[in-house]
Amino acid sequence: MKNILEYFEKTVEAYPQKVAFTDSGRKETFLQAQITARSIASCLADQGTNKPVAVLIDKSVNCIEAMLGALYAGDYYVVADVHSPKDRIRNIINTLGKPLIIADSDSMELARQVCGESCVIAFEEAAAFQINEGALLDIRAKMTDRDTAYILFTSGSTGAPKGTVISHRALISYINWVTEEFKFDSSTSFGSQTPLYFSMSVTDFYSTVKCGCTYNIIPKEYFSFPLKLIEFLNEKEINTIYWVPTAISIISNWRAFDVVKPQYLKTVLFAGEVMPVKQLNYWIKSLDGVRFANLFGPTETTDICTFYVVDRKFADHESLPIGRACDNCRVFVIKDDGTPAEAGDEGELFVSTTFMADGYYGNEKKTAEAFVQNPLNKKFPEIVYRTGDIVKYNNRGELIYISRRDFQIKRMGYRIELGEIEAAANSVEKVKSCACIYDKQEDCLALIYEGRAKDAEEIYNAIKSKVPPYMLPDKVLRIAQMPQNANGKTDRKALLADYKKLDK
Repeated sequence: MKNILEYFEKTVEAYPQKVAFTDSGRKETFLQAQITARSIASCLADQGTNKPVAVLIDKSVNCIEAMLGALYAGDYYVVADVHSPKDRIRNIINTLGKPLIIADSDSMELARQVCGESCVIAFEEAAAFQINEGALLDIRAKMTDRDTAYILFTSGSTGAPKGTVISHRALISYINWVTEEFKFDSSTSFGSQTPLYFSMSVTDFYSTVKCGCTYNIIPKEYFSFPLKLIEFLNEKEINTIYWVPTAISIISNWRAFDVVKPQYLKTVLFAGEVMPVKQLNYWIKSLDGVRFANLFGPTETTDICTFYVVDRKFADHESLPIGRACDNCRVFVIKDDGTPAEAGDEGELFVSTTFMADGYYGNEKKTAEAFVQNPLNKKFPEIVYRTGDIVKYNNRGELIYISRRDFQIKRMGYRIELGEIEAAANSVEKVKSCACIYDKQEDCLALIYEGRAKDAEEIYNAIKSKVPPYMLPDKVLRIAQMPQNANGKTDRKALLADYKKLDK
């Protein structure tokens, strides 16, 4: 297997008329999705191959068919968040160079505003394009498993989004593991919560592609109405979900299962941030015969590198393990002195796996910092990924997540570089200096700045114009002078200790 589309084609052959993908307005069979994707690919192929294709379409069946179309064209896709600030979308497009852009009627005006000199293709026209069998066969014949499948952009410390490059090989290797581990098959019905520009979406979407599952896109607004959300799960006979803990906690906080329960749910997976055990326990106590699993990993390992299937009771105040390595994946923990960590020792998590990304698009410096020679191997080249996550092993041999090493946090399922928020705030001329801190205990993201008191609203608006909503600070606070450490750098620990005083 050298191309993820080979799995798709086997699925189409086995289940041509089975409903594959649904959204609030459409439902599409595997065969019809393939026909549309190949039409789009034939349109894209007129522009050449091995190109970035920016998909500016909201989460929908249209978006899915555009993604598959890019793969059939021998290209690699980038799903852009159409609800992000235009400056951020422009930054992504600028990073890609001059990508092709595909937009549907709902997003065409946005595409024209942000495209610059890039070529914009209308989804509706591409979907009706005459399929060029010869061109598609020629494209496939020249592809290898090292070819890039897609790029996912995460927050960047300099203010510029960072594009993680994932190959067909990495995607196939990961999907082989996750579908085998959790026994996904044609009877699996997913309730999809995560955006298609977010790495968690890879698991349920490509498991559907490989195994003939059904992929139901849950309307975003239902996560504000827990009873409607559960009714949707029942209406679609959803038996498997893979959500961020924030979404799972909505059900717990409203005690929605006291009113109505999901009738078909059998597998609950979660990742992206720490799962509060108190909220998880509500699910466990309310639902019989359901398997729960905590998945953990960065975008740079396609989605996941370790996992823990909940097999015992935890008190509300305890933390869930992140478990053990996935099959075909090796993880190890390195202390600050460069030696392997023993049980109980804290250190940075390193990963060696075929799930691993090829680096960051157009960013050799960041790639070299994160994708490094295995520090325990001095004999031959072996590139591993250093996650920046601080972990330790417990006495059961399970990995426990502790914190991040750098200025990055995980919140609401998103990985956020505090530096990107700071870069947006520093764009305000009157800001002398600033720092973004995160109070994990109170789940508060605060931007602290040195400048005039009346600048707070201007700073907030500057940030709002440059970063997506999930990166907006909860508070913007003024300080007379930034504290500094012995190295002359901003003392973030002092700010974290004192920020509550600033809020008074």
